[in-house]
Amino acid sequence: MSSPTTILAPTTAERVRSACAHAETAVLALPGIDPVPTTLHHLRRCGDAVIAVPGSSLAAALAATANETSAVLELTDHAPLPLREPVRALVWLRGWVRQVPEQAQRALAIEIAKDYPHPGLLDVGHGVTLLRIVVNSAVLADTAGAESVDHADLRAATADPFCDMESAWLQHMSEDHADVVAQLARHLPTRLRGGLVHPLAIDRYGLTLRVESNDGDHDVRLPFPTPADDIQSLSRAVRVLAGCPFLNGLRRI
Repeated sequence: MSSPTTILAPTTAERVRSACAHAETAVLALPGIDPVPTTLHHLRRCGDAVIAVPGSSLAAALAATANETSAVLELTDHAPLPLREPVRALVWLRGWVRQVPEQAQRALAIEIAKDYPHPGLLDVGHGVTLLRIVVNSAVLADTAGAESVDHADLRAATADPFCDMESAWLQHMSEDHADVVAQLARHLPTRLRGGLVHPLAIDRYGLTLRVESNDGDHDVRLPFPTPADDIQSLSRAVRVLAGCPFLNGLRRI
């Protein structure tokens, strides 16, 4: 009997979910008008996206008058550290945009706040309107290339369980555990060991380092031996990967 295959990385759909959760900026593109920055965005569990735009914008007017308008929402995932190239990934959600009925906007805002308590939700109905994007597909692009995801896979996926604490972990590792980062850098290819090494991303399957070299930036993924299930196992996985399993665990600040 063959042994089970070890999963080394999140699926593309899970990466899209996590990138959307991390993204602080998003821009809506509709036919015939200039791109419109959104004041908030939220990829719902059902796979649709809800965004907020100024009620006086052309995007709001177009969504209100057209039955179905094709749309692309571009989201930018920035690294939580001051890197030479701060963008970690771009996500494009493609589908159809519709205006949320006025009488349903406050109720939807309250529902979204349960999972995503963004302060911009308070402005809904006060100069800000909600639009719903019925997502057909998504594309994620990073330094490894671009991959597409269909709606069914996106709907079935969830963000990484450590997504909410990732930024704090990376900042803590960079600021207070330079020794651990140096130990992790031993796994880098020899040609990259002379560059500046930063922790770029972490998830339940592994950790990614960004190397800033004279010949450009390079991202190297270091998979864990087994996926982490909780904070303790994630901390232990990082320490084992660094070759120092008996150090005090990294703690979220």
